[in-house]
Amino acid sequence: MEVSVIGNPQSKICRAELSFRELGFRFGSGESRIKVSFLAHQSSKWKEIRIRCSPRSVKCEAVVSDQAPFLKPTPNPRSVTILESVKLFVGLPLDTVSDCNNVNHMKAITAGLKALKLLGVEGVELPVFWGVVEREAAGRYDWSGYLAVAEIVKKVGLKLQVSLSFHGSKDPEIGLPDWVAKIGESEPGMYFTDRYGKQYKDCLSFGVDDVPVLDGKTPLEVYGGFCESFKSAFSDYMGNTITGITLGMGPDGELRYPSHQHETNLSGAGEFQCYDKHMLSALKHYAESSGNPLWGLGGPHDAPAYDQQPHSTPFFSEGGSWESQYGDFFLTWYSSLLTSHADRVLSVASSAFSGSGVSISGKLPLLHQWNKLRSQPSELTAGFYSSNGHDRYEAIAEVFAKNSCRMIVPGMDLSDEHQSPASLSSPEFLLGSIKASCKRQGVVVSGQNSSASVPGGFERIVENLKDESVGIDLFTYQRMGALFFSPEHFHAFTVFVRNMNQVELSSYDQVGEDEAQTVSLGSGAGAHSLQTA
Repeated sequence: MEVSVIGNPQSKICRAELSFRELGFRFGSGESRIKVSFLAHQSSKWKEIRIRCSPRSVKCEAVVSDQAPFLKPTPNPRSVTILESVKLFVGLPLDTVSDCNNVNHMKAITAGLKALKLLGVEGVELPVFWGVVEREAAGRYDWSGYLAVAEIVKKVGLKLQVSLSFHGSKDPEIGLPDWVAKIGESEPGMYFTDRYGKQYKDCLSFGVDDVPVLDGKTPLEVYGGFCESFKSAFSDYMGNTITGITLGMGPDGELRYPSHQHETNLSGAGEFQCYDKHMLSALKHYAESSGNPLWGLGGPHDAPAYDQQPHSTPFFSEGGSWESQYGDFFLTWYSSLLTSHADRVLSVASSAFSGSGVSISGKLPLLHQWNKLRSQPSELTAGFYSSNGHDRYEAIAEVFAKNSCRMIVPGMDLSDEHQSPASLSSPEFLLGSIKASCKRQGVVVSGQNSSASVPGGFERIVENLKDESVGIDLFTYQRMGALFFSPEHFHAFTVFVRNMNQVELSSYDQVGEDEAQTVSLGSGAGAHSLQTA
């Protein structure tokens, strides 16, 4: 990679004492360039560092200028202390490693990591897919692509949070391991199934957690073997570069049923996923043991379809079936399987990684749509319920506390004011409820944003991180990619990081590019190398 520095030839960039940076990327096609600007404090002087990358030539230029905008601290010592204690991570692309175990866009990933390091980000989150590592046969692991990424992260000087993903992905297209999919052809009951017989094949049903459907092993045994293999393969990184591990617990890694199988239409509350043969068998047994065998024949018959609004049928209506004796029976059983699954998976992780020097986490969804309805139907179809009006997340928080695990809660960029009135949604209320449950149980909360960019999202994140009632000390921003590095978005992200560091720009002292000088630090003979902090 060729690197040029414009400015003082003696300037040393990317040194440890750089404390504040400003970044901005410029993307385009052909010979257009990517531009990254860093504001850096070097002793008593402010420097500006820019990196420009040409997509074709993979050529980078770094620009150093003394005329950086002035920074001054925000006068709120308590808020400063809270925000400065939060470790900021950025998620790597889902397809960082391909299904053939190759690192995609190695040079772009490396450049992005260096940019994040200069900005002052603590580290990155790496999604590790079961379908990539153990693709061909049970117990045959290939960690080569992910090991290569871990080594890059280590060399750049960032920390790494790893997400072990026992689910598939539609975009990018990464399925479950080939050998698992082959078993599924003859054992379709291992997938979640709705009342129409439609299967969800991107993760395994909670009903088979303890059933030996995978070549004589249970899914939990297979997950445990995967964790043990990971710990062995990454032993040199555990506790130093790798500081945390998140266990996937359901669709998209979240603890929930895949109640929305039609991702293009989320206007409804979702549907119950209890019609695979193992779930139906468990329901039948539960009904018989409760003295109501007829209740074990299937899920609610009067619940709405995927694209129907909750009040269109009786089940979720005021005084509807969800409040009846039958409703309490079914929802208690349905949610108990979700809670048991969480306990089993987190127990496997806690056992596998005990003494490794890493924290263990699991992720919950933020099912805020329709939560102003008393039934809160989106939560019910996803598996969150508690009898007698008790907190629906208390039992889940107890499981996390029992296993000494952190809880990752997304949606910290969402606000009520930007929700459609028709959706009867209050993400702020739901987030507050989950955080309150965690506080009562002594569970540490880590934050994430939602998957899509939302108005005022960064400001809302900062407000949530300032919340003194629940000490959030780690936040992961999702996710690195073309949109992340687009000029408008990356500028906003830069301001967000600056706010985390509690510094702000004044409106004067802007940079003049025409006063810069150019010095080559290319990769040719005699060239200097660009070092990271």
